[in-house]
Amino acid sequence: MDSISLKLDDSFSQEMEQFMKKHRYTTKTEFIREAIRDKMRVLEKEEILRRLNSVYGKSKRKTTDKQLKVAREKAVAELEKEFG
Repeated sequence: MDSISLKLDDSFSQEMEQFMKKHRYTTKTEFIREAIRDKMRVLEKEEILRRLNSVYGKSKRKTTDKQLKVAREKAVAELEKEFG
């Protein structure tokens, strides 16, 4: 396991400790790990949405609701194959 050193302003550290107590985290390490995991999930979702938009972006032709549904299902199936 890698060890990382992190310096925080006193006010930020105190604010973090208040959140930890409020949400019942026992250690700063536990809190920071979960925060990093959450940020990684957000970034991954943003990446997927950007990719979807570039692959299945706005069409210049008129499409029906049925065609849109089929395109969305196809996009989701392809993303599930790639990202699991």
